[in-house]
Amino acid sequence: MDYVSGWCKSKRTLDGYTVVITGGNTGIGKETAIDLFKRGARVILACRDITKTEKAKEDILKEMNAEHKGSVAVEKLDLSSLKSVRECALRILANEPKINILINNAGVMMTPKNTTQDGFEIHIGTNHFGHALFTLLLLPRILETAESTPARIVTVASFAHIFSNFDFNDVNIENSFYLPAKAYSRSKAANILFSRALHLKLREHNIQNVNTYSLHPGTVGTELGRDFDKTIFFGTTWLFNNVIRWFIRSPRSGAQTTIYCAIDEACDNESGLYYDNCAVSRTYWQCRNDAAALKLWNLTLEKLELQDPFATKN
Repeated sequence: MDYVSGWCKSKRTLDGYTVVITGGNTGIGKETAIDLFKRGARVILACRDITKTEKAKEDILKEMNAEHKGSVAVEKLDLSSLKSVRECALRILANEPKINILINNAGVMMTPKNTTQDGFEIHIGTNHFGHALFTLLLLPRILETAESTPARIVTVASFAHIFSNFDFNDVNIENSFYLPAKAYSRSKAANILFSRALHLKLREHNIQNVNTYSLHPGTVGTELGRDFDKTIFFGTTWLFNNVIRWFIRSPRSGAQTTIYCAIDEACDNESGLYYDNCAVSRTYWQCRNDAAALKLWNLTLEKLELQDPFATKN
């Protein structure tokens, strides 16, 4: 699959850039981190498992080259805990004078029915609300950085969003039949809608130097299939890891659209769009609806008990 997939061809270097990546210790997140580090960026890996992340940091540092000398930092981040999200964001804001690129990459996929520490359904709570809070808390620093260098906010979504019809009145799937695939697809639709909403808010307030992107990385051989035995049927995880993996994209290939959205010159003047195979793609009808995007924006602020970050801007 790698040979027929889109690849980021940009030669842009990132010396002096700071990149924050959630879930950058494995899979496409790690491959994204390696690529941006090799371009000279300071890469901050915000991840739940610190031991695994320290090992990933060692692996990334092995890619050091003489031409572009990036650096790597590790931060503890559990997106299923709003407390952890706030603590991580505060540490980053205290230690990092700039954030040029934020990549919301981490997530859970088709896990058994569960809730986050804050009572959200596990997929929407981790994939959407956790990332939304993280993004909004880091946004002031991103806006400051963008005064001198354009900034980007990239969110890894999924083609699976097409199977969703996001129900704003049943965010936690409490009033309808629960299926892990349904919960996952709804969280990915929320990723796309929120990315679009943030774009609309930025442009509404005449902020032109921060762009937002959402994307489908492709069907990739990563650790996201670890719960398939519990939510599909026993043996599915083995089947995915040992058979299906040979017919899908490698993590390095799967990271290409993320990298494209994060740095490629071809999309310098694009924002609020959805990408697949390093090109703009079409979303499910609900995710093309600006009213739905803004409705999710308002719902997200309400659930997170946040004030609109643009309320005081002219």
